[in-house]
Amino acid sequence: MLNNSITKTKLGDREPDFRGKVRDIYDLDDYLLIVATDRVSAFDHILPTPIPGRGKILTELSIFWFRLTEKIIRNHLVFHEVDDYPDWLHEYRDQLEERSMLVRKAERIDAECVIRGYLAGSGWKEYKLKGDICEIELPSGLVESQELKEPIFTPATKAEEGSHDENISFERLGEIIGEKTAKILRDSSLEIYKFAHEYALERGIIIADTKLEFGKFAGDIILIDEILTPDSSRFWDVGCYEPGEHQEAFDKQFVRDWLLSVGWSGEGNPPEIPEDIVEQTNARYQAVADMMMRG
Repeated sequence: MLNNSITKTKLGDREPDFRGKVRDIYDLDDYLLIVATDRVSAFDHILPTPIPGRGKILTELSIFWFRLTEKIIRNHLVFHEVDDYPDWLHEYRDQLEERSMLVRKAERIDAECVIRGYLAGSGWKEYKLKGDICEIELPSGLVESQELKEPIFTPATKAEEGSHDENISFERLGEIIGEKTAKILRDSSLEIYKFAHEYALERGIIIADTKLEFGKFAGDIILIDEILTPDSSRFWDVGCYEPGEHQEAFDKQFVRDWLLSVGWSGEGNPPEIPEDIVEQTNARYQAVADMMMRG
C-alpha cells in the first residue's frame, strides 16, 4: 500500500521552493503550484509513515469547499486540472493529478482563524483551566464536546515551522494585523463555518471546529491554503455524537489519538504507524469526503 504514496515531489531538476509538513509549493512567478503529498504530521513532527491517497482527498475537499464558499469570500484557486496548467507541467502528471492546485499568489496574513462550534481540543483544555477561550467568557458547567450556543472566533498567531501556534484574543489580533482586517477575517470565518456546519449536518457530519487562512491579493482579502479538510477541521459522526465524551474522530485526530495511546506526544522520534491504523485513517478521510460531496 505504501508504494502508492507520494511523500515528495520534484519537477525534473526542480525542487519545491517551499516544503511544508504536507504540501510542496512551487513559485511560478504569477502563481503558486501547491501539491498535497501523502505526508502526515502530528505534534509538530512529520511522521515516518505516509497515508496513501491522503493528499488527493485533502485537495478534492478543498476544491469542493472553495467552490461552495466563493459566494461568501473570494479564494485563491485558479486551476486544478493538469491540462489547464502551463504546458511544461504536463509531463509531471503522475505527481500532480488530483492532488495539486494552481493558485493566485497572495500575501499571507499571519493569523490562524479558528472557529469553534463545540468544546474540543485546546479549546476544551483552556475552558477547563480558565472558564474562557481566547478571553471569550463561556457559561460554567459545560462538558467536553458540548455544542456552544453560538460558534466563536478564536484566533491564533501563525507560528513558524516546528513551533506551536498561540491562542490570542480578538483585540490582540486587531493590534497585530489592523482592526479592519481582523473584523473581515472574523466575520468571513464565522459565515463560512455556519454555512458549512449546516451543510455538513444534513449529510451526517458535525464540523466541531475548523481553521482558515487568508491573504491579500489585488487589494482584496481572499481565502487561501486549504479549507474544511480532515487536517484543518474536526469531523464527528452525527449518529455517534455524545456530549461529555471524547468523540470518535473522522479527521487527523484519529492519528493523534493513536500516537497518544502508544505513549508518544511529540518528544523524540515519532513511531511508524501500523498498517491497520493507516487503513483506518484513509477510510475515515474517504468517508468524510464521500458524505460531504454527495448530492
